[in-house]
Amino acid sequence: MSALAIDLRRTAGYIVADRQGRLVGKVECPMYGTAPDVPDALSVKSGLFSRRRRMVPADTIDQIDGSSGVIGLRADRESIRSFL
Repeated sequence: MSALAIDLRRTAGYIVADRQGRLVGKVECPMYGTAPDVPDALSVKSGLFSRRRRMVPADTIDQIDGSSGVIGLRADRESIRSFL
């Protein structure tokens, strides 16, 4: 399934994995930047009690599987920026 086929606003709770299949975290919410109605990135929380979050840009998303709730990325986990 293509990343463009699914609306990023409805991906809260999806699991995110990098291109090697390693867990990045769980989608917390979409992030908006250039347009107020189209998300540019996803906020991904890396652990249950962790305060650390990663910003996953929409252009790094390779595929989204709506049936299993998994988002696959084109990038490695180390190349994704983190923020508070």
